[in-house]
Amino acid sequence: MRVSGKIGGPLVQDHVALAEIELYGELMIAASAAAEDRLSSARIDEVLRVGSDPAGRGAREKARPAV
Repeated sequence: MRVSGKIGGPLVQDHVALAEIELYGELMIAASAAAEDRLSSARIDEVLRVGSDPAGRGAREKARPAV
């Protein structure tokens, strides 16, 4: 078996996967706080900020400090 990279080497992050995980978490929080059994399409769009920002992440990106 061949393993590439070194132990303790640089970490590689998949930014798309991390963004998807964050959005999924936001949906889970919204669903757990909802009074109804299912989130409406409009509520899902609101949670995911669909159509609110061409970049799709406006308020969240502005609120985070640059790394």
